[in-house]
Amino acid sequence: MDVKIMVAAHKEFPMPKERELYLPVLVGAKRNYKPGIDYQRDDDGENISEKNPNYNELTAIYWAWKNLDADAVGLVHYRRFLSKKRKSDLENILNKREVEELLAKTPIILPKKRKYYIETNYSHYIHAHHQEPIDVTRKVIVDKYPEYLDAFDQMMKRTSAHMFNMFVMKKELFNEYASWLFDILTQVEKQIDISEYSVQEARVFGYLAERLMDVWILTNHFKYTEVNWIQLGKKDTLRKLVNFLKRKFFKKSKKITHFE
Repeated sequence: MDVKIMVAAHKEFPMPKERELYLPVLVGAKRNYKPGIDYQRDDDGENISEKNPNYNELTAIYWAWKNLDADAVGLVHYRRFLSKKRKSDLENILNKREVEELLAKTPIILPKKRKYYIETNYSHYIHAHHQEPIDVTRKVIVDKYPEYLDAFDQMMKRTSAHMFNMFVMKKELFNEYASWLFDILTQVEKQIDISEYSVQEARVFGYLAERLMDVWILTNHFKYTEVNWIQLGKKDTLRKLVNFLKRKFFKKSKKITHFE
């Protein structure tokens, strides 16, 4: 099986040795290229590379959808990988044999769900980001994909989700997912104004996509296999926990609509 797992990166970084499986992709290539970076560029062929500041790693997904020929396609990040083990180093990430064995069981591989415990997916989103984009996403689903609305509302009320826009899936399903995802995000983009967003908040479409993966899977009843995800380098868990609690309990309250 020809499987290509893209490693989205905005700079040069240590990459997996198994290049038959892993394909480093330089996202936001025109802006981020420096001499010596020998990665696949996301501005090659049909692309949305220029939208990388707003779409994050989704520009690599779009590039693969339009240009990559493979039996299965995946995405990980230069510091975050899928693994059947727990040790956080490049020697323990999924290898080709493991990927093929997993895809023989189910057509999709996902990282284990991230659990929020005291927050729903919706409340976590609006405590961390601007509320309008997630509400507009729901409106787009109502208008264009009403068959996905029940799953969207269910996912917003849950306290866990498959995050990070990481996956491996067979190409036919990948094409279906990308077509659905980018159609929704394009409609949301037309209806919100992000011109005053901070650099971090301007990555809005990557954040929205993280909340949409499970909506697509749940509606279509797709079977999947979960594996561990590992992060290379310092996680800074304490700082993230403190920031999470600040957002949860001290941030100015927002108007809640459908989910609380």
